[in-house]
Amino acid sequence: MPFDAFDVALEMVRSLREPLASLAQRDPDLAQQLRRAAASVPLNLSEGRRRSGRDRLHLWRVAAGSADEVVASLRVAEAFGHLEPAASASALALCDRVLAMLWRLTH
Repeated sequence: MPFDAFDVALEMVRSLREPLASLAQRDPDLAQQLRRAAASVPLNLSEGRRRSGRDRLHLWRVAAGSADEVVASLRVAEAFGHLEPAASASALALCDRVLAMLWRLTH
């Protein structure tokens, strides 16, 4: 059974390959934090899909928090001059999509 939010979250992770590689050379700690946050989004979406009630809602809220952390990490990397805005534009757009989907799932 398809789960669109999970599919978009995976697309977001794929879009981070190049920005993460570049960031890892300049700020390995920030790159690692970004990597963990990005992985958390589809993992919590998938786990929540198989849960019910408050467990499901909690996991989807965690996924939303992680997606927001991805946005913040990319913005911080841009602010430090580690990434150009164009390098993270695709990932940020996909984060916005995931966050919108998660809003609908949790409200």
